Amino acid sequence: MKKLLNTVYVTTEGAALKKDGEALVAEIEGAERARVPMHMLSSVVTFGPILISPALIGACAERGIAMALLARNGRFQARIEGPVTGNVLLRRAQYARAGTGAEIVRSIVLGKVSNQRAVIRRALRDYGDEMKTGTRTTLETVTDRLAQILRRVQLRDATVDEMRGSEGEAANLYFGAFDHLIRSPDPELRWTARSRRPPRDAMNALLSFLYTLLTHDCRSACEAVGLDPAVGFLHRDRPGRPSLALDLMEELRAPLADRLALSLVNRRQLRAGDFKAQDGGAVLLTDEGRKTVLTTWQERKKEERLHPFLQEKAPFGLVPFLQAQLLARHLRGDLEAYPPWFWS
Repeated sequence: MKKLLNTVYVTTEGAALKKDGEALVAEIEGAERARVPMHMLSSVVTFGPILISPALIGACAERGIAMALLARNGRFQARIEGPVTGNVLLRRAQYARAGTGAEIVRSIVLGKVSNQRAVIRRALRDYGDEMKTGTRTTLETVTDRLAQILRRVQLRDATVDEMRGSEGEAANLYFGAFDHLIRSPDPELRWTARSRRPPRDAMNALLSFLYTLLTHDCRSACEAVGLDPAVGFLHRDRPGRPSLALDLMEELRAPLADRLALSLVNRRQLRAGDFKAQDGGAVLLTDEGRKTVLTTWQERKKEERLHPFLQEKAPFGLVPFLQAQLLARHLRGDLEAYPPWFWS
């Protein structure tokens, strides 16, 4: 089992990162604030203007530690990594299947829709008795319709475009009911609709931030097993888009990111004051709100769940790597099909 290594998140504007021996050192105004042995690192993620020494960049590249540079709002800016590794034969197999991978698309969509349905079913199980009759009925109706979509996707004659349409229909149903899952008393944290660039309300800002973190982990997982993160199956190729990383993320959005977002607001770890509106209409997390999310994200990644295919427990943080590994085994011909990750 691959060891779950640490990701260092640097959020303080003007912080400086440097290499000291075999450790990464973070300084603020010349004072050392953190020191992490490099052998314990898998990646470094910075937000906003952070100084990074050339020596640290070189050391991370040499050790396979990826560095992701994000804007203060979490928008991806750049990624620094060492030489591309991986089996050229695996990548050739990936490229050959990219245009004809209907079975892979089916697995991804089944995993995504099933996990969206599981999130709603979990809410009904935990809080159904406390819900108003109309709310409970709405959520039960959505779970039934998602079950119908799952049966439709399982049909072997469904084309890739039809499965993409089913995935979009499921997303509309799921997010259409998302506000019923929110139990926060703050009206500013209610849900209306999905908005991305930029997020127009607090919940969209929180989801976008978590999706950025999850994309980084899925991209690292693809690269770790030798897959090309830019060539996907469900997501069409587009310059600059990590389509395969986004494919892997689809199965994990609901149980890892959406559930965490709901937990943070429903347990009142995040309140309306943890978000701020910009002049252009965008809404962002405050510095303190972002730190709360990052701390909770790291803790959530340590939680263990039984992998339904491997039948062994693994921390959430390793699930992207395990799924990338299973996809690689399928592309090499070692597995008859790609097994999606189902959350329960």
